[in-house]
Amino acid sequence: MDRKILYGTIVFMISCLSINSCKKESNVSLSTVSTLPPLAVSSTAVTLAISVESDGGSHIIDCGIYIGTAQDPEISGQKFQIGNDTGVFAGQLSGLVPDIQYFLKAYANNEKGESLGNLVDFHTPATVQDFDNNVYETVHIGNQIWMAENLKTTSYRDGVPIGSTIPATADISGEGAPKYQWAYDGDAANAEIYGRLYSGYTVNDSRGLCPTGWHVPSDPEWIMLTSLLGGDLYAGGYLKEAGTDIWDSPNTGATNGTLFSALPGGSRDAGAGSFKDMGSGASFWTSTDLDTENAWYRHLTTGSSQIGKIGGGKKAGFSVRCIKDL
Repeated sequence: MDRKILYGTIVFMISCLSINSCKKESNVSLSTVSTLPPLAVSSTAVTLAISVESDGGSHIIDCGIYIGTAQDPEISGQKFQIGNDTGVFAGQLSGLVPDIQYFLKAYANNEKGESLGNLVDFHTPATVQDFDNNVYETVHIGNQIWMAENLKTTSYRDGVPIGSTIPATADISGEGAPKYQWAYDGDAANAEIYGRLYSGYTVNDSRGLCPTGWHVPSDPEWIMLTSLLGGDLYAGGYLKEAGTDIWDSPNTGATNGTLFSALPGGSRDAGAGSFKDMGSGASFWTSTDLDTENAWYRHLTTGSSQIGKIGGGKKAGFSVRCIKDL
């Protein structure tokens, strides 16, 4: 069965280089290289890494990865350079195809020739579709599969519409348990990029905010994710979309090493309904309540690599990322 496989460009991310002593050229051997398991795999991209443990007594000319859909990627796949020394090197490869098995094999070249690492395989997760026919990329991080985009549905999974307010800035502070969704500033074009903002009361609605087989993550599920990334002090950098095209400067620490691609969708105040922080902040509801009126949410900001855990009133409008049921 023929499959069209597209490859993007390896983006250099990390290098940890060792200092080499003087070599005895007469004792040159092949280098030693290992293929490391991917840190994250999305529907169309992978964060991969290799380790060049020994140069064999000669300078490493180049090192990198072979990738393909057969178990001999060094023969049937494509080759990408991501370094030229000993150490650990990581990069991101985009342009992959959803729901396909890929094979990786590290390589390193010195004057003696090319050495190959162990074979590692991974499977790109399938995309997911909501009731409104929005299609989302997904990402496999550790033992979890998350949406790699903010939720933008205007319907529960059973097709029942989620209401909004007219105008978008209407005061809902006097309502008991309002269940609404909004495009930022009431502009549908913002929802196409950043997803929609949801009041906290939609999160645990029995009709289901996320597509079938998915749910709004609990606080413990967020803790599982951030613990894998070194804790709340560092996780934000791994989760935020890199660069300052979408995030305002300085977007501190952002590498998007997890391919989570967190976007600064801003928020809506619980009271008079003003919108704020698009470009500079992202807030994500959890399904874990503090009480009937408040719930935990996670917050990212352009000025920090941390991720905050905050309790907030459920009349506010925040972004939602869904996680796949186990």
